[in-house]
This record gives sequence, C-alpha cells and structure tokens, in this order.
Amino acid sequence: MKKIVYLNPLKMNRKVAIIDPLGAHGSSHHFYLFGQAEGLLKNDVELSLYTNNETSSPEINGLKFFTFYKDIFKSKSRVISGIKWVIGTVFSVFHARFSGISIFHFHIFYTNFLVLFNLLFVKILFGKVVLTVHDVSSFSNLSNSSIIKKLIYKLTDRIITHNEFSKLEILNENTILSSCISIVPHGNYTPFINIQYDKEKSKERLGIQNNRRILLFFGMIKKVKGLEVLLSALNVVIKQNPDVLLVIAGKPWDNDFSAYQKIIDENNLSKYILLHTKFIPQEDVEHYYCASDLVVLPYKKIYQSGVLMMTLSYERPVLVSDLPPLKEIISDNENGFLFKTENVSDLTNKLNSILGNEELMEQVRTKGAELINTKYDWCEIGRQTKHAYQSL
Repeated sequence: MKKIVYLNPLKMNRKVAIIDPLGAHGSSHHFYLFGQAEGLLKNDVELSLYTNNETSSPEINGLKFFTFYKDIFKSKSRVISGIKWVIGTVFSVFHARFSGISIFHFHIFYTNFLVLFNLLFVKILFGKVVLTVHDVSSFSNLSNSSIIKKLIYKLTDRIITHNEFSKLEILNENTILSSCISIVPHGNYTPFINIQYDKEKSKERLGIQNNRRILLFFGMIKKVKGLEVLLSALNVVIKQNPDVLLVIAGKPWDNDFSAYQKIIDENNLSKYILLHTKFIPQEDVEHYYCASDLVVLPYKKIYQSGVLMMTLSYERPVLVSDLPPLKEIISDNENGFLFKTENVSDLTNKLNSILGNEELMEQVRTKGAELINTKYDWCEIGRQTKHAYQSL
C-alpha cells in the first residue's frame, strides 16, 4: 500500500483505545480493525487495541495489542459468555485508563446490555466514548431494545457512521444527535489480502469446471441479502448464458437454507449452482474471488457492505442493488453495476447485458480497483477518524 503523508495542523496528544470484543470471530472484521489501526498510527495517533484471544496480533509497528477477552465465544451458555465479556471489558478499560488513555472507540453491530455495560464502565472512569455504528438496526437481533439503544447513544460523545444514509437513519430516531455524528467511510482490505490471478488454478481448487463463467454470491446468507432475487433471475439468465455457474459461498443464518433450496429444486437449477453453504476459511476466500467473473450483491436492505469493499479490494467487478448506501460507492457502468433493488426483471436484464460485454466488465473492474485504493485508503480513513476524535 502506498504511503501517504498528511500534515496534521491540529495536535493530537490524547491516547486512544479501540475496545472490540468481536475481533476475528466468525468474520473479516479484524481486517477492518487492523486497517483502522494502521491509518490512525500513520496520522500520529497513539493507539492501543483490546480484543479477544481468537485474534492474532497484526504486528503493526507502534500498535499496542492486548487480548483480555478470553474465550468469550466458546461456551454454549450465554451467562458464562456474558461473564467472560464483562471480565474482558473490566480488564481492558482499567488497563487503558491507567495507561493514560481517555478516548475509547467501540464498534457495534447490535445493541444489548453488554454493549451498554461497556459504555457505562468507560463513563464511570471519566472516559470519552466514540462509537462506530455498523448496522443502525441489527439484522440478526430483532429483540433490540429501543431503551437500550437510546441509552447507548446518550452515553456516546461522538458517533461515526459510514455514509449519509446511516446518519439520516440515526437522526430519524433521535434528531438531537446531529451535532455529534461524523461520516467516515469503510476502508479497503488491500493491505491484508492476497490477490490471486490464476483463475484456472483457483477454479481447480474449488472444484469448478474451467469452461464455466462464474457469478459469485459471497458472505453470510440472511433474508435481507436477497439471494432469492438472484435465484429467480438466474432461472432466466441461463437461457441466454448456459455456461453460467452461480457459486453461493457463505453460511446460512441459523443454518436454514430451505427457502432457497426450494427455489433451486422447483426450477431445476442444481446444475447451474455450486453450493458452498458453510463458513469459508480465510485461506480460501481469495480463490472464490479469483475464480469469479462477476460478484452479485442483490441486497434488499443494508447500511454498509464489507463484502462490497472486499470485492473491490480483490479487483473484481460487482453488480449491486441500487440502495442508497451502495450508490454512495458505486456509479453504474463506471466502477461497478447497479440494478433496481428486488426487481428480478431488471436484475435479469442487467446480468445478460454485463455477461455480453466483457470489454465493459474489464473497464469497470479497473475503475473499481482504482477507487478502493484511493478514496478508501486507510491512511485517508485514519485522517478523517482523527478529525472526529479532535472534536471531543
């Protein structure tokens, strides 16, 4: 990654701790944390990262790395897991506070009592709370309490969202927060991935015939991600493009794939689909992207897509639904492709059009790679995050 040097007119003397219990557990979120850490350090922010013992140290020069959250995801008992979480928070926050740290940065994908406890504990020790809100309304936790959410926002000194859409969603719930919200985009994954360029080798590794053109649906399979829309479109696309193979790579939420399997069976799509409905090991991720000709994200609702940023980082062309957060990143036929969300007919037409124009697909792929490595470079993200800290 190219080193970009920024002049910092505002001096940053206060130390920062990122407190993140999730880390590398079950996702690529740790790459986000490591990118954020690199960006902040390059912008002269003294930083410590506290996370779980599933997460290996990134060995980033200048980063102080601690794993006080011990085995918090191993127990089947929520009570035991909750106790381990609380112990991890107490050790992490105490350690940071007595190391002279006054700004505590948390990332949240949902709200519950444990998240609330983290913030309360920081405030008891007179720390400042910065909160990056990844999902304004969690898609996996429908029991979110609005009271807990309001308390969390009330305890937060600075809120960071990834785009204008998420900011407006928060303000719809609480208009008085307008003065304490900063927009800082999601950064790229470029420093932490290994891009493969041998498509034939990657296909062989995944058990894919070399003469098939690959559409890739990647990531956790949830209802809001619109896989059924893509399956319905595929049923028509294969008539014009019989060499297409849809690779579905990711674990179904609650291990329930039955609704999608029904669509596959009813439309006799099995020979046009490769199901890898499981957790994808990190060492295989690069091969899924390399093997793909086009990544398709038919989301019905989203606040920010890590899979989109991953796709662009792996230099693959992408087709996404025209949801506001995605349109803030993707311009149709320039750095990606757009279709009307939940519109099977439009998705079908778009897929046929893209598959019939390899030259445009290559141009879009190149522009997407340029975008992710400039506008979404972590040094620039670090500069913007530092500016949010300096408002405290």
